[in-house]
Amino acid sequence: MLLAQEIRQTIREISDFPQPGVLFKDITPLFLKPRLVERCVEELSRHFRVRDVNKVIGIESRGFLLGPMIAQQLGAGFAIVRKKGKLPEISGSVSYELEYGTATIEIAKDAILPGDRVLIHDDLLATGGTARATAQLVQQLGAEVAGFAFIIVLEELGGRKLLEPIGAPIIHVVSYPR
Repeated sequence: MLLAQEIRQTIREISDFPQPGVLFKDITPLFLKPRLVERCVEELSRHFRVRDVNKVIGIESRGFLLGPMIAQQLGAGFAIVRKKGKLPEISGSVSYELEYGTATIEIAKDAILPGDRVLIHDDLLATGGTARATAQLVQQLGAEVAGFAFIIVLEELGGRKLLEPIGAPIIHVVSYPR
């Protein structure tokens, strides 16, 4: 079976979560299938083997699940981006707009260094605000965004268009069109 098809069949869809009108894509059933996780990591990693990635950033919190495995596949270090106030020593932060307010993300001191080539990973690309803020944070620290890797892209929410101006590849395994 094709990887995208198998992942699509594994993802659980939950209506009206976390609020009415939202169809939540729950990736947790994926982790009950070790071989499927392995194939997903391999697919997300293979695109970046020739791009000299030396750091992978996982976005809180589901980016922490596959991010370390992707980093291991690439022989890269793994760093995390967290919501404001969750890290003891930070080297940078970026605030950004959400549909319902603002949010701030932060990165630990010395996690990303000038000249690093960074792959940004999260489970899902929706509106793209957090991924774009992460890219801005990477660039603020003097590093380069080598690409983005997502398990799922929700095309109708426009996140891809928000990230395209950064000029880095956007890789995904499963896409949900309109």
